Amino acid sequence: MTRADLGKEPTEVASMFDQVADRYDTTNDVLSLGQTRAWRTATFRALEPRPDDCILDLAAGTGSSTAPFAEIGAYAVPCDFSLGMLGEGQRRLPTLPFVAGDALALPFADNSFDGVTMSFGLRNVADPSAALAEMYRVARPRGRLVICEFSTPSHEAFRTVYLEYLMKALPAFAWKVASNPEAYAYLAESIRAWPAQEELSHVIQRAGWSDVQWRNLTGGVVALHRAVKV
Repeated sequence: MTRADLGKEPTEVASMFDQVADRYDTTNDVLSLGQTRAWRTATFRALEPRPDDCILDLAAGTGSSTAPFAEIGAYAVPCDFSLGMLGEGQRRLPTLPFVAGDALALPFADNSFDGVTMSFGLRNVADPSAALAEMYRVARPRGRLVICEFSTPSHEAFRTVYLEYLMKALPAFAWKVASNPEAYAYLAESIRAWPAQEELSHVIQRAGWSDVQWRNLTGGVVALHRAVKV
């Protein structure tokens, strides 16, 4: 299922993220029960960054996921299509080279990056397959891809509880802590409609990537998909 299937145009989604930029990171920490930092660390390690790498971080938002790559000496580029997010990120992390860009038409040359990562953004792209093909284009030969995205809990009982929280408790709680709670109702629906782990691995492979692997985090609430450009 794509963003279009949920009744949102690209400009609507961008505006939605613009409106939540100032409290986005804090709200996510609260709504994820403090798991976002662990997921970010797992994504960082899965990409296996080196100090001389050139890293593209897509859907980077305010740059909180990009900063760890820069801290080890990599040239890390945070890219996002929300100008509000980029503005907030530039205010917080002025040394990072923030770039405005659409995942469907990345403003980078072929074979530019040693690693490409995208956290919690692929399901908000109108055409995930095309976005994955764009990531393949800008990656260098032997370049690595890591996608961190909400997924399907593997245990049936836990999956039932999780979906109940996602569709009812999360939007209700967002009304108390988020600057634009309607955005979290949309996000909850987009998570529920997203393909499960194995299906997404096939989508990644069809976009050209090789050696596609995935592993669950937090019981499958989130999954990491890793691949290589051959």
